[in-house]
Amino acid sequence: QVQLVESGGGLVQAGGSLRLSCAASGPPFSSYHLGWFRPAPGKEREFVAALSWSGSNTYYADSVKGRFTIFRDNAKNKVYLQMNSLKPEDTAVYYCNADGRFGTNWYLPTASWGQGTQVTVSS
Repeated sequence: QVQLVESGGGLVQAGGSLRLSCAASGPPFSSYHLGWFRPAPGKEREFVAALSWSGSNTYYADSVKGRFTIFRDNAKNKVYLQMNSLKPEDTAVYYCNADGRFGTNWYLPTASWGQGTQVTVSS
């Protein structure tokens, strides 16, 4: 079971930026598909972004497309979420997920989650 630890959240004004990090335990991190999620009304978690194991394929929710970027550093066993042009509606606890299933325009997470990191965007 993959252990995940998210960090990098904080308080930022609308229009600002944050970079979230997620450290994943154990090999083989480089073979994991990776994703980021956040809670949404009526849902435990909604999809935000995903990245294939090779790093060559990404997938974003429409609400963050063009503003958020997911990328990985296999040497550090980390996945990142660069968030630009933040909006108050981006306020949430953000969770990463590793070793899920990835396809064209979909990512199915595993049941393993970290503690999350809080992002608060003020207007």
